[in-house]
Order: sequence, then structure tokens, then C-alpha cells
Amino acid sequence: MNVALLAALAEGAGGEAGRRAVEDLAVAVAQGAGTSAQALAAAAGHPSRRDAVRAWGDKVEELLAADPTVARAVVAAMERHTPGSGTWYRGDHTDFRGGLFLREVIGLQINVQVTGAAAPEAMASLPPRPGGFTGRDDETAALLRALDPAVPRSPDCTTVLVAAVSGLGGIGKTALAVQSAYLACERGWFPGGTLFVDLHGYDEDPVTADQALQSLLRALGVPPEHIPAMVDDRVALYRSVLAERARKAGAVLVLADNASSPDQVRPLLPGDARHRVLVTSRDRLPQLGARLVPLDQLTPKAAYELLDLALRIADPDDSRVTDDATAAERLSALCGHLPLALQIAAALLAEDPEKPVTELVDELAVSHDRLAHLDDGDRSVRAAFDLSYRRLPSGQARLLRLLALAPGPEASDEVVAALNGTDAPPARDLKALARAHLVERGSGRGRWRLHDLVRAYGAGVVAGDVRLRGEGEAARERLLGYYYRCADAADDRLRWLPGMPEPERFGDRGQALAWLDGERAGLVAAVQWAREERYAHVAVRLSACLAVYLNWRRYFDDKITISRVAQQAAHRAGDGLGEAVAWGSLGNALRAAGRVGEAIEAHTRARDLYQVAEDRHREAIAWNNLGIALREAGRTEGAIEAHTRARDLYHAVEDHHLEATAWNNLGAALQEVGRVGEAIEAHTRARDLHHAAEDRRGEASAWNNVGPALQEAGRTGEAIEAFGKALVAYEEFEDWYNVGQVLENLAHAHEDAHRPAEARTHWLRAADAFTRAEAPDRAAQARAWAAELNDTPPGTPT
Repeated sequence: MNVALLAALAEGAGGEAGRRAVEDLAVAVAQGAGTSAQALAAAAGHPSRRDAVRAWGDKVEELLAADPTVARAVVAAMERHTPGSGTWYRGDHTDFRGGLFLREVIGLQINVQVTGAAAPEAMASLPPRPGGFTGRDDETAALLRALDPAVPRSPDCTTVLVAAVSGLGGIGKTALAVQSAYLACERGWFPGGTLFVDLHGYDEDPVTADQALQSLLRALGVPPEHIPAMVDDRVALYRSVLAERARKAGAVLVLADNASSPDQVRPLLPGDARHRVLVTSRDRLPQLGARLVPLDQLTPKAAYELLDLALRIADPDDSRVTDDATAAERLSALCGHLPLALQIAAALLAEDPEKPVTELVDELAVSHDRLAHLDDGDRSVRAAFDLSYRRLPSGQARLLRLLALAPGPEASDEVVAALNGTDAPPARDLKALARAHLVERGSGRGRWRLHDLVRAYGAGVVAGDVRLRGEGEAARERLLGYYYRCADAADDRLRWLPGMPEPERFGDRGQALAWLDGERAGLVAAVQWAREERYAHVAVRLSACLAVYLNWRRYFDDKITISRVAQQAAHRAGDGLGEAVAWGSLGNALRAAGRVGEAIEAHTRARDLYQVAEDRHREAIAWNNLGIALREAGRTEGAIEAHTRARDLYHAVEDHHLEATAWNNLGAALQEVGRVGEAIEAHTRARDLHHAAEDRRGEASAWNNVGPALQEAGRTGEAIEAFGKALVAYEEFEDWYNVGQVLENLAHAHEDAHRPAEARTHWLRAADAFTRAEAPDRAAQARAWAAELNDTPPGTPT
């Protein structure tokens, strides 16, 4: 609509009120109200002119159709201002399309044409219903709530409701939207029909608003020759036709698939609030004011069901998934529970009906390029990710590549900054990648993660380019350096005793443990980079920094893993001391895991390497560790000899703190051979040395170990007192496993003292402590002992 057209209409229109109303609109446009439909609607919405404009608008179509002179004037005005926007056909009858622009004051276009056969409509243009759709019950319900016309909306809400489904490429956005659209139509919510347009927003040549509107107008029955050339005119006609359709046929559902930006969608929004719009995008589109429905990967159960459904669609008798559920679950996991990958995997199996699921699992599991296998010739996971990656600005693309190299399942802000080589994480780029669903928020604020297949994609991009490989190697070196500095400081804090220099980074033991807990998975994975020579030195040192922490938290499997890697890396590098440290750490982990024979071998290797290096202090450590393993293997005399050697070496090098540890272990071995008096003396020496060193944790261990010796000597009251002191100290450290062990000892002591009620209380407390320590077997055993005491009649000796 423009000033000339308004003037032409005012001149040809009858009725003083209508003429004044249109002139007012013309003045508003001339004074800068603009020429868009929204601006004209705002101008017309003024209370002083709304009624007059609508009353006049009811007559304009009839007036123009009856007066060819006025029609020609309108067309001429349109042609002068916007060539091609007015169309005149010779004939004895005229038909004005888009005339509703005056009723709703939203239109900008009038086309003049001769009457003829109406163009066919395409008002049921949804793609075929998705086969094998499963696992999206909650998301489907959310979309149906948004589409349901019976769900009340705010009285002030007069705009069309938009629901936007967003998620990673291949996550199943289109399938969800199409399925929900069919369900809504089956419920009779859209008698006016459905419109579908694929915007190809992530292709190299996305669909423009002009092109989308042309497609939608044709679907609505507008002949091609009557579709305006200008996008604003197309928007007006599109909204006018939809408004008329709402009045005559009912609400329409518009499904805009694969939108990459709000600008692609806004021109497609109807003006009539009775309609609904469904949008799918790899990006979150909050700018549309839409109901946001983000999609995540399928649950393991739904992924399994999708595999089975997809195979049975091809062959109803194909039971390979249910015949080998374990392999199918593994295949689902290797597909990252991503619907596209699962569909491709099912297609690969369907192509070869004799192929077992386990064979495809093995192919994917050993492949260095899993994405290469997830390609059935027609669909490809890599191609889906390529579309998203190619659209990223260079900074975001680089960050995605670096995040794919992060060693753990999540990356903290600090890890991201280290990979990126900056003091702080690139917050804007992270948020942009999250909006694009290429990065997901992790388990807490400031933590990020990638879908498994996105990680594989990013790592593949790096591996496939020499320049990017150099970028990735530098990022890994930065991260290893950051991890080592922080882990070393955390280890210092865990080992800290009064009188030692205060560690700078962590204010207390709790802070150190919190950092280690948060980064554990990444730290363990980073140590395994030691398999590559360029990272070996730092990774071996990092492994040593984690030993005390992994013992503390009882992550023995992790400790075995990193100790083996560190030992092999140190051996390859000819680092004898580093190898000895790794053997010792491995021995402790193996012993804790119950693999005592292997532990003895590991500690023996560590001892021998220290002797070669003439490192007497570390040799003492190896003797002490070997003694513990020998005692657990039932070789008590050998254990006594080993602990005695350790004690004497510690004393010789004047390390009285670790000498206390050797005394404590020696006492435990002496107890086992019945030398109770010597055992009590050894534990007492250990307690006093730990106390002098202000080592509360070591002192607690000595108190806990002297208790059973006191019991055996018939000094039960003193034993209970010793256990009580150990309990207080371990609770201070929140060392729940040792808390549980002390409580077990207290329970036994109270049983010896014929106090079943007190014993039962301590068994139950022990069960709670073991639960907190994630030791369910010990917790169950403690509850069983408590239950036995519960069944014991009062006064019965236990």
C-alpha cells in the first residue's frame, strides 16, 4: 500500500466517512508511519478511524468491481509506485483478490483479474507420516497442548501461537512435528487444512521468504500470475487469504521445517490468531516468542524400540533386535541414541538380512571413523552435521573442534578456557553453540558437553586437516598443563599437615576434593594421552598427583587404569623413577580391588627400581606397601619383615610421619600372629608419632587399629574409647568408608560387652556410612547384622 494507491481509492470511493478515513491513512503513511502491513494496521487501529475504515472497506470490492474506471485508476497508481503489483485484464468482468486488506487493515495488495477457473489448492501438504516413530510422548504432548484450540490463552494474546521444536541435526525434529500435526488434524483442530514448507535453512542455498511465500500462496490456490513481486505484498496477500480462510473454513496449521533464523519464519506467520504455526530448527528461536520444545537424544529404551520398529517395517518377521537385546542396546549406544543414526543402522541391517547385530556393533566399535559407517547411501550422519558446521562463524567452528578434544564427558568453563588458550571461556560462542544444539549444558552451571557423535564429528574434522591437527595438539598441551597445575595443588592440599607450607590454590581440603570430583573423568582420560609420546611426561606426573585422591574416594578402577598407562609411558621413556612410582600406585589399587597377587608383584617391581636408583625414602614406601599386600595374602611373617624394613628406613631418613605409618601397619601384622602386646605397643607408637605430626587422619587410623588389639587383650572399654576417637576424626574428614569400618568395630565391641541395642545402632549407622561411601555390599551386610541382633531376645549373650 502506498500514498498514491490510498489517494486513488479515496477518490473513487463513495461515502464521506470512508473518504476521510482513507485520507487519514494516506496522511499517516506520508508522515512516516511506513508502508508495511504492520504500520498500516497500527494507523488504522486508532479508535477515531477504525470503525469508519471497516465500514467503508466492506464496500470497496463491490465498488471497484462495478466501476472499471476506478479499477484502472487503482491499477495505474499501483503500477506507478510498484511496477508489476497491479494487474488488469480486458474483459467484461473483474475480480479483486486480496480485498480483505481493508476489513482487517493488514493487506497491501489488490490484484485485478478476469474470472476463470480457480487455481487448485494444496491444503493437505504434510509429508508422509514418519514410520517407526517412538519415544517422544512428552514432547508430543507439549506440542499438542500448544496446538489445541481449547487450551485457554490470555485474553490479551491476539497473535498467532508459534511452537518451535529445536535440536541437533538428526535428532528427529521433523518427525515429531509431522506426527504431532497429523494427530492435531485427526482431532479436528485444523479444518482449514495444513501448509508445509521446507525452508532448507542449513543448506548452502536456503529458501528465502519470497520463495516460501510464493510456495504457500500457490498452495492456498492463488494463481502464479497473481502472486505479487514484492515480499511485503506477498506477506499481505498471504495473511489476507489465510484470514478469509479462517472465516470460511476454519483454522490452518502452518509447518515451517528446517528454519535457520527468525527472519525466515516471521513473514510466514498468519495475522489471524486462530491459526497455528509449527517450526523446526537446529537453533533455539526465542525471538519468535514461541513455545520452545527442545529435543534431546532418545532414552536407551526408546532407541532400542526404534531399532526394532525400523527393522520390522522392512520385514515384520525380522527379530534380530529382540533376539540379541544386549547387542541391540550396544548398537543404540554407539549410535548415540540419535534417531537418524539409528534409522541408518537399521537400514544397513535391513540390506543384509543375514547380518547379526553383533557384527555391525563390532564394526562401529573398532572403527576410527564411526560416522563413515553411519551412512546408508541415502542418509548420512556426517552430512547432517556438515550442514550445521558449515554455517558456523570461524570462532564458533574452532571452539566446537576444540571441545571435541576435551578428554572427559563434560568440560568445565576452566577446561574450555584452557583448550581455547584464553583466561576465561568464550561465553558468547558457547551460548551460540548451545542455541544451535551443537553444545549441551552439562550437569551444572558452567559445564558443557557434546553428543557422542558430535564429538566424533569434531575430532574427525581435526584429524582430517594437517593445520587443524596442530591446533588440536596445542590445545591438548594447554589442557594437560592446566590439569597438572591444579591436580598438583589439590594433591598438596590433601597431603597437607600443620607446619607445611599452605597450598595457594585451594583454601581447604573440601575445595580440593570438590575440584577433583568435578574433573575426575577428564583427569583420568587425560592421563591416557600419555600413550602418545608428546604428552607422556606431563601425563605421568598427572597420574602421580591423583593417587591419594583416588584412594580417598576409592576409585580403584580409575587408579588401575591410569597407573598402567603411566607405568608403560615411563618405561618407554626410560624414566625409572617415574615407572617405580607408577608400579607402586598400581600395586595399591590392585590390592584395594582384591587382586593381591598382582599387587605383590607390582610393589616388588617398585621396590627393585627404587633400590637401583638408590632412593632409600621411596624404597621404604615400597616395603611398606608390599607388607600390606603380603599380610592380605596371608603371608604374615613376610609382612612383618617388610614393615620392619620400612620402619627402619623411614627412621634412617628421619621421616617420622611415614615411620608412624609403618609402625601402624606392623602392629596390624603382629595382631594376626597373636603378638597382641607388641601390636598394642606398635599402634601406640604410631598414634603418638601421628599426633606429633598433627596428622589427624593418621592418628585416627592408629586409634582404629589399636582397638581390636585392646579387645583381644580383654580391655573392651579401652577399645570402645579408641574407636570413638577414631570415629570423630574420620567424620571430620567425611571419610565415610572408614567411618563405616570404625562403626563396625564399635558394633563388635558392644556385642562383646553384651550390649545388643548399642551394637544394633552402630550396625545401622555403619550401613548409612557405607551407603554414603557408595559401598552397597558393605551397607547390606551391616543391615543384615543389625537385623540378626533385632531378632536376639533381650539379655541373650551375643
